[in-house]
Amino acid sequence: MKDVMIYTDGACSGNPGPGGWGAVLFYGPHQKEISGGEKQTTNNRMEIAAVIEALRLLKEPCKVSVYSDSAYVVNCFQKGWIHGWLRNGWRNSKKEPVENQDLWKSLWELMKLHEVTYIKVKGHSDNEWNNRCDELARGAIKRLA
Repeated sequence: MKDVMIYTDGACSGNPGPGGWGAVLFYGPHQKEISGGEKQTTNNRMEIAAVIEALRLLKEPCKVSVYSDSAYVVNCFQKGWIHGWLRNGWRNSKKEPVENQDLWKSLWELMKLHEVTYIKVKGHSDNEWNNRCDELARGAIKRLA
């Protein structure tokens, strides 16, 4: 399996409001930047969308390390929230429907194709690639205006 490293970030101007996401993918000497957004969304949706769109670019099963400053995304997998949601029919611990279920379902299907590990990074600090993803996400918001 190829080893791929992905940095992601999401941003929102207002929450909800116009939102953007950005990702930088690395494989060997190759690097690819992607971004996109929506006119009316939330920061959490953009954080998940960044991971989905990055994984969609992979053409074969890969071993993937996803670096994100989103506790929402990272904790879903590191703390096993996803397994509880699956067991409980996409309901959270309060028995309420899981928010952003459509995106979580898409992400879960993509993850079945790859070996994915999530790593939490500190946002808006000295992490070059997290900062670049933030720039890409904010640039996507500006393009929506």
